[in-house]
Amino acid sequence: MLPSALLAAAPSPGSGGSLDEAAEQAGNAASWVEENWSTWLSIGLRIVLIAAIAIVLRIAVRRALTKLIDRMNRSAQAVEGTTLGGLLVNTERRRQRSEAIGSVLRSVASFLILGTAALMILGAFQINLAPLLASAGVAGVALGFGARNLVTDFLSGVFMILEDQYGVGDTVDAGVASGEVIEVGLRVTKLRGDNGEIWYVRNGEVKRIGNLSQGWSTAGVDVTVRPTEDLDKVRAVISEATAAMAKEDPWNERLWGPVEILGLDSVLLDSMTVRLTAKTMPGKALGVERELRWRIKRSFDEAGIRMVGGVPAQPDEPSPADPTAAMAAPSAYASATSPQSLATTPITPPPNMSK
Repeated sequence: MLPSALLAAAPSPGSGGSLDEAAEQAGNAASWVEENWSTWLSIGLRIVLIAAIAIVLRIAVRRALTKLIDRMNRSAQAVEGTTLGGLLVNTERRRQRSEAIGSVLRSVASFLILGTAALMILGAFQINLAPLLASAGVAGVALGFGARNLVTDFLSGVFMILEDQYGVGDTVDAGVASGEVIEVGLRVTKLRGDNGEIWYVRNGEVKRIGNLSQGWSTAGVDVTVRPTEDLDKVRAVISEATAAMAKEDPWNERLWGPVEILGLDSVLLDSMTVRLTAKTMPGKALGVERELRWRIKRSFDEAGIRMVGGVPAQPDEPSPADPTAAMAAPSAYASATSPQSLATTPITPPPNMSK
């Protein structure tokens, strides 16, 4: 009974071997962990440090850009209340421009910071970045060739905003379309045409741009009168009418200088043309021209100066009546030998041939 119990309690050779192997594997794992835990800890701490620095740097850069944009907007609002600021500064346009610039700068900063952090984290894992960078470079080149129009539009929009070529509310001539700018984007600019249509113009397709709302505009008016009018009187009447216009609202703000009489532009047999010019607020030249024509015409009517194209002047003395006006034109049938009279002569019957 006792030997059999001792044999049952003794471990078998197979079970002893598996326990030894398990103990050996556990020892090897413990030694491997003990040898590499410092490396893992250093890699983990490096990754955490890189991520923390990237996040903090991104937040700091974006906050600095936001404060810069807010400062630009406050400076625009500070000059808005002044007379010159109201004429020269479009607060909404400057706000949109600053917001667009800030958006582009924030996106570029985030891409650079987070992209650099991602590459540093991959390098911390001992990953070879050369094939990855080469593949990314090839993919970037292929994407650039495939979407070159999109890249061109984007870069053109960025430089257009940075250079302040035009903004919302400006009247521009973009070559492919013209009208008032209603929206400015990094890829597409929206224009409102003269007939109300909306043009979507890609920024990369704009080869030249004519801004009619920057700086100042020029109003030009041509006044055509009869060649018999007194030029000194014409000049005095025009000067009086334009001086009165420059003192009234709202023309005193839209006119940025006195109306200049350049002189005679042309002298013909039946007319002579006097040219006027004036420097006006941007985009207000057409309204100033219409008002100038209105006031000059009224002043000419009051002064008795006749313009070409009006009611023709009546002669002072009646001309003698033409004595031949009541006479009828001579008739061709008055002469018996005229071809018309011969053609109307009755045909005489032929002689009697029977005799």
